[in-house]
Amino acid sequence: MIRRFALILLVVLAGMSPTCLPAATKPNVVVILADDLGYSDLGCYGGEIATPNLDRLAANGLRFTQFYNTARCWPSRAALLTGYYAQQVNRDPAALRPKWAALLPELLKGAGYRSYHSGKWHVDGKVRDGGFDRSYLVVDQDRFFAPRDHQLDDTRLPQPTAADGYYATVAIADHARQWLGQHASEHRNEPFFLYLAFTSPHFPLQALPEDIERYRERYKAGWDALRAARWQRVQSLGLASGALSDPEPRIAPSWNLSEQELHARVGPGEVSRAMHWNELTPEQQSFQATKMAIHAAMVDRMDREIGRVIDQLRSMGVFDDTLILFASDNGASAEQIIRGEGHDRSAPLGSAGSFLGLGPGWSTVANTPFRRHKSWTHEGGIATPLIVHWPAGIAAKGALRHTPGHLIDIAPTLLELAAVAPPAAWNGEPRPVLPGRSLVPTFAGDVSIKRDALFFKHSDNRALRVGDWKIVASGPQAPWELYNLANDRAEMHTLAAHNPEKAAELAQLWLRRDTEYARQGATGRRPPARQTSD
Repeated sequence: MIRRFALILLVVLAGMSPTCLPAATKPNVVVILADDLGYSDLGCYGGEIATPNLDRLAANGLRFTQFYNTARCWPSRAALLTGYYAQQVNRDPAALRPKWAALLPELLKGAGYRSYHSGKWHVDGKVRDGGFDRSYLVVDQDRFFAPRDHQLDDTRLPQPTAADGYYATVAIADHARQWLGQHASEHRNEPFFLYLAFTSPHFPLQALPEDIERYRERYKAGWDALRAARWQRVQSLGLASGALSDPEPRIAPSWNLSEQELHARVGPGEVSRAMHWNELTPEQQSFQATKMAIHAAMVDRMDREIGRVIDQLRSMGVFDDTLILFASDNGASAEQIIRGEGHDRSAPLGSAGSFLGLGPGWSTVANTPFRRHKSWTHEGGIATPLIVHWPAGIAAKGALRHTPGHLIDIAPTLLELAAVAPPAAWNGEPRPVLPGRSLVPTFAGDVSIKRDALFFKHSDNRALRVGDWKIVASGPQAPWELYNLANDRAEMHTLAAHNPEKAAELAQLWLRRDTEYARQGATGRRPPARQTSD
């Protein structure tokens, strides 16, 4: 039965737990987060990878064209699950949140929601301590076919063997379907929140052989041609306009292996820079085309598994009443590092024995039309697709939403729909006001969401967006660049020298926010052992 939605005026109330406001029928919620997916990897965002299930959600819902993450895995998850910037909740890899930084399942529980998690976590503490009723957790991301550490309800499971036919993307969807099935049989009259956090297409590039085969020939034309084709589709879809950013062959993460190390450990087909395709040797072109085929296969498989989760929602009769949101935790990755058992040069590429990273050549394609990659705060590092689908609450089909948004907006959006007032205190400690804004007004139309600024900081890369103005700098000593994104979203022509007053104004605002957020995050704690950091 189609649920009706009523807008609720939220008020801030003090207390130890969230306060539920007068009843409106609450939607179920599924938040799907991809790992290291580029802005234009999906078909509905201009890509050539087959993503029919996500494309259908977009065709029957909304696509946001200027939505942002934090440029990296763990801060994006902190922003999504707490509603605060990562700096406000002290989220670097080794930090514990302040006691006041409740997670979404804890806030939704008072509104009657049961919460389920499947996939990546990368937040401090145990999953179920964060309010989730059931959890399947993949801790070991170095082995898509046999993780050494994966957990059911925070209890470690045996490592899969080759005979088990395990693949992480499938297992994550399997457990999500299981949680939904149990919910239907035991809690049918209660709303649910499902956090479906895939580990694809994060390195290592490992995919099922049949999925790789579908793309075996697709990328032999090379990254220059594929990027140009994506740019044409991005423009035709109305997702971005202006100019296509120039490739930056000198740009790669500082922690990457050198060209010499890559050749020694991976082979002569590997390259470390986004040089022109025709500058590669035939061996390099063949090797690189296969790498992108594996990346595409990982995205393709993720879409297929999302389709199975959608089938489960349909079988339960709740698909129309379920709000589905899909995004990525950062831009595509230019990283080229080797972990796990290393890289076996004799193993088939994409198999359990290989360990490859996408690298800056194909990452530049995945992030079309923007500059830079994961960990940078230029648009290529922080721009994400956002698909929003909810038949019972959104009448628009295939519509675009151009207002800027951020992962910090997810929490206030879901709390409004659940009729939950953000608590003024938690665990006896006062909470800052949520910095995000509810996206609910955009469900009815392409309206602007008023906000003072969007803040970015990661690995000494910095940015701030106010309206169409954006300042950005790469590294602690780098000067601020200034762009008007309304006509230069590719960030190709800095205006800092032409408009130093605006650059200085935004720089001062960034500094004030950085100081304020650091003070708030200082109430967090640090554990004795360092956690995984990607």
